[in-house]
Amino acid sequence: MFSAFRRLRNPLRLAWLGLAALVLAGCQVGGPVLGTGPRISGQTVEVAMLLPLSSQQGGDAIIARSLENAARLAASEQTGVTLDIRVYDTGGDSAQAASVARQAVQEGADVILGPLRSEAAAAVGVAVANSGVAVLSFSNNTEVAGGNVFVLGHTFANAADRIVSYAARQGQGNIVLVHASNLAGEVAREAVQRAAARSGATIAATVPYEFSQTGVINAVPQVVEAVRQNGANAVLLSSDSAGALPFFAQLLPENGLDLTTVRVLGLTRWDTPPQTLEFPGLQGGWFTMPDQGALSTFEARYAAAYGTPPHNLAALAYDGMRAVADTAATAGRLGGAELTASTGFEGANGAFRLLPDGTNQRALAIAQVIDNQVAIIDPAPRRLGGPGL
Repeated sequence: MFSAFRRLRNPLRLAWLGLAALVLAGCQVGGPVLGTGPRISGQTVEVAMLLPLSSQQGGDAIIARSLENAARLAASEQTGVTLDIRVYDTGGDSAQAASVARQAVQEGADVILGPLRSEAAAAVGVAVANSGVAVLSFSNNTEVAGGNVFVLGHTFANAADRIVSYAARQGQGNIVLVHASNLAGEVAREAVQRAAARSGATIAATVPYEFSQTGVINAVPQVVEAVRQNGANAVLLSSDSAGALPFFAQLLPENGLDLTTVRVLGLTRWDTPPQTLEFPGLQGGWFTMPDQGALSTFEARYAAAYGTPPHNLAALAYDGMRAVADTAATAGRLGGAELTASTGFEGANGAFRLLPDGTNQRALAIAQVIDNQVAIIDPAPRRLGGPGL
């Protein structure tokens, strides 16, 4: 699709991965229905982990093992409550995920951690909807959040709140928004528009593009012209390093975007892979990152325990177990009402909390690209404040 990336300065992966890749189509589970969970008997919490151990999809088995390891690491660090983890194989299949979820509930699960992807999360949510058991999925697709289903993954809404509010406070909130004309792009657009309304920023223009090489090339002059016509001082790119971001980062300055007066903003991480930071259009730009101190500490503990570094999704399982352990210890129950009552948990990615609509809020840092390197210019908060941080 983006074969022309090979003509840019650094060949990058071409698959639609990263944050945008996890925004997958799935059925809507429903709005907030925050019941009180059944009281946990004794001090042992029965946690059912739903993982794609036997999935034929490339990489799923590796991800599953890393998620399980991270969850067991979190369980081993808890005091005051015992976490008993039982793993169920979804096979990477939604129907199988629903079946083993029902089995887990029948076998006494107090909470479900997983599954990995949004379609399976939606199916599991429906399968156990009447049980009172909460589902903490690893998806970031907010379309499946709600009812008894929570998403632990990093969401566009959370990133948009952080980057847009920061830009507005710095006087660079007159924004041209650039997004793909696909599901991920539409979700990103809506997230940025809501963030702008909350923060006082202005979306001066919106430039959608077909998710293809030709689509990006055609959009570049439209973006530059939108900046000029509206006097915008920021361009927000919703794409990631594995998608259209490198093209825009190379072509926008080549087509006249003045980076001395216009700040490029990112809705996804730009430092994976690190070569992305070398593109000229990203120099001086801002994007969000998890709390790097917390993440480095988690990665070091994981490597010490298992001898290998964790998969980049493993932190979600650690966070899920922290939410379960802390809530069980303080409330003695694990329903939606209890899980969302906390003002914040200390996770592998920093502070976070679960929200009544089934989504999450995470403390994020603002990073800037300076001389092809990442510099943290506004650290992630240690505690969560109001919406948008």
